[in-house]
Amino acid sequence: MEFQFAVIDLPEWLDRDLAFNLLKVLAIIAIGFVVLRILAALTAKMAGKKLSPQGVMVTRKVVLYGGYTLILFTVLRQMGFDLSAIMGAAGIAGVAIGFASQTSVSNLISGLFLVSEKPFEVGNVIEVAGTLGEVSSVDLLSTKVRTFDNRYVRIPNEMMIKEQVVNLTRFPIRRYDFQLGVAYKEDTRRVEAILREVAGQNPLVLDDPEPIFVFKNFGDSALEIQFSVWFVTTDYLKVKSNVLTEIKERFDVEGIEIPFPHLSLYAGSVTQPFPVKSVEK
Repeated sequence: MEFQFAVIDLPEWLDRDLAFNLLKVLAIIAIGFVVLRILAALTAKMAGKKLSPQGVMVTRKVVLYGGYTLILFTVLRQMGFDLSAIMGAAGIAGVAIGFASQTSVSNLISGLFLVSEKPFEVGNVIEVAGTLGEVSSVDLLSTKVRTFDNRYVRIPNEMMIKEQVVNLTRFPIRRYDFQLGVAYKEDTRRVEAILREVAGQNPLVLDDPEPIFVFKNFGDSALEIQFSVWFVTTDYLKVKSNVLTEIKERFDVEGIEIPFPHLSLYAGSVTQPFPVKSVEK
């Protein structure tokens, strides 16, 4: 019994050497991408023991971009391109691109400063140039921030270096200053005692550091008071809302007046104020 094997004829434009080279190129790309992903993951895992989250992000991307470049040059060489000529052309193009991309270079250098200085980390809440939100990533050229109304904001790293950046969650605890006003007839020591009781009964307010009561000034229509409480940073919104509500409720119960601006009109230095009456229509 004789076996006959079918012979596949390749198209005229595709010889065997070219087909073999194409298979090698595809294999290099496929295997290279898999190995590169594994290498980037291992690098990120090792870097995570010593670097901050944004440092891990930057390190991972450097490995990926460097690997992509190596795969590209390997593929070009396999396809028979003269890399020396390509490198020469790339050098000339690099000079031209360098002049045209000074902003990108500045952002890149600023990104390296951010990674080394660590003014904030991924997950911190920051405020910069009027934008308030949570840092989602720190890349080589820009920092991505997610605002609390779920907007995506990309801020160039150069701006992060030049502008004032406020990190609201850098420390585990923080303080909030309540600016209050009470009527002139009120006893400030009694007001202080009531405010301290309100703070002491709120489980989110810390006892150490203890709340601060400051009689700031004699205002135009009220005694100006600052009452400051300390709390865990993550409880910011709850503390602000709860304590304000509790102060208002307690002042109502105790009969403490929260005044609003008044205006008195006089015709002369010794005359009585003009009477003002409201008339319903």
